[in-house]
Amino acid sequence: MILEALSAALLGLALAWAAAHRLPHRLPAPLLVLPTGVAGALFGAFVTHTALGAGGFVLVLLGSATLSAASLSLLLRPAGRLRRSSSAA
Repeated sequence: MILEALSAALLGLALAWAAAHRLPHRLPAPLLVLPTGVAGALFGAFVTHTALGAGGFVLVLLGSATLSAASLSLLLRPAGRLRRSSSAA
């Protein structure tokens, strides 16, 4: 279980680092992005390990990557400015 948690944390950190460097204009500061990726991955590993048991190391890592990516996607901001109509409908 320790190996699963360590692997999930490293996977979440790698996903968050890649997202922070790939989309810096759409994400907040890396001080928020990196812990969010790690926390999402650890929570995903916990949920997957609880659901499947101790047998599937690869499946636990897949679940942790999925939840890490989902939590990172919640931090994304819109790419452009929102357009508002000046006329009242």
